[in-house]
Amino acid sequence: MPGIDESFEFHPLNIAVLTVSDTRTPETDTSGGLLVERLTAAGHRLAARALVRDDVEAIRAQVQAWVDDPEVEVILTTGGTGFAPRDVTPEAVKPLFRREMDGFSVVFHQASQGTVGVSTLQSRAFAGQAGESFVFCLPGSTGACRDAWDLVLGLELDSRYRPCSLAGQIPRLREVCA
Repeated sequence: MPGIDESFEFHPLNIAVLTVSDTRTPETDTSGGLLVERLTAAGHRLAARALVRDDVEAIRAQVQAWVDDPEVEVILTTGGTGFAPRDVTPEAVKPLFRREMDGFSVVFHQASQGTVGVSTLQSRAFAGQAGESFVFCLPGSTGACRDAWDLVLGLELDSRYRPCSLAGQIPRLREVCA
């Protein structure tokens, strides 16, 4: 049965959070705030946090900077994954990937359908690997970020999750979480 195996050691990951928005400020960024709260409550470390406008170059530059930083192991973005004209997160981030994680989108949409129904179709949530970093691009709504963390990422980023966890693919943990 899949789940957290308490007999294994928890290994915190270094996670950066990027909010993509033309309208939010650090004070009104509830989605980024929720992700920070969830990841730190789970025992992970906030490696960095930023907010950029819905602009391909700004998004790509920030994600690339974190990919290049050996202290950042996972990047969570929120915003810019819908169909509004300014929603350009996929166009900004996907060219950085060396591998796409198709299963994330499938699992996210299955989880999200339970809370928003077929409206989940309006999200272009996706994930992949850029350099050695895992990048998860989530919708900008606080509810979608809650679904993504509580129903998918909270488990998959926990080194104790069995039968396996992405933590075992982080370079510094490959030997201890294999």
